[in-house]
Amino acid sequence: MGEMSMGAAAVCVGAAVWLLGGRHSGARRAQLLLASGAVVGAGPPSWRRLAGDLRRIRGRLRAEWWSAVAGLVLAVLGASVLPFVAGLAAVPLLRRVRLAGEARRARERLGDAVIALCGALAGEVRAGRQPGEALLRAAHDFGGLGDAQAAVLAAARFGGDVPGALATAARQPGADGLLGLAACWRVAVDQGAGLAAGLDRLEGALRAERDQRADLRAQLSGARSTAAMLAGLPVLGLLLGTALGADPLHVLLHTGAGLGCLLIGGVLEGLGMWWALRIVRGAEAA
Repeated sequence: MGEMSMGAAAVCVGAAVWLLGGRHSGARRAQLLLASGAVVGAGPPSWRRLAGDLRRIRGRLRAEWWSAVAGLVLAVLGASVLPFVAGLAAVPLLRRVRLAGEARRARERLGDAVIALCGALAGEVRAGRQPGEALLRAAHDFGGLGDAQAAVLAAARFGGDVPGALATAARQPGADGLLGLAACWRVAVDQGAGLAAGLDRLEGALRAERDQRADLRAQLSGARSTAAMLAGLPVLGLLLGTALGADPLHVLLHTGAGLGCLLIGGVLEGLGMWWALRIVRGAEAA
């Protein structure tokens, strides 16, 4: 058992070196050793230097890689490679969660920029500027056109198909409001209707829709918090067992009954989290 523990610890330490080092591990180790002007062999580093090194390591690691770090810590404490393997297996899933969150925040930022663009464009038109010039000024100040800004502004500057360019720009995630802007522009140009009045109504509708989504997200925050709390209960159980001297890591990782409980508990935990998130996403979609 002692040889197995030492072997597992060696594997985990080697994995930690690979994880924190990567392709340029030698240069990174040298950077960590010589950080803040330190000299190798000059004695133990100060707490301030250690805190700076930890901040640099935290800046290098993506959020999903902290599951591998947590697995590494549990692997060393439990003298088993299984927690580290599980931590590595969770990295792709957590990466998908992080990327989905970043995409959602990008959609929300672009949606807010579209609302601001509509309000600014209405103000520019009321100030007496022509629609093309007003769009140029409003888009320069508030954005809202995303990656299609150059194409839309070129159409506005040179007399091109501005509604068509806006409809194309509306295909970006979060830019659905540009479809309404394109419709207002087409009606104002073809039928001589007031562009500012249509933009005011469009801005109000987009703001109401955004506020409705924010209210729904606030109502679902309790369900998300409950799911997160339930997900953390196994960790709390491990901490309580360790505090009582039961050595739960040894039981879970080095006995047949413990491995069975760990497998069944992990499957049930995953199914519970998936079901809770499915309910929340279904409510958001509805």
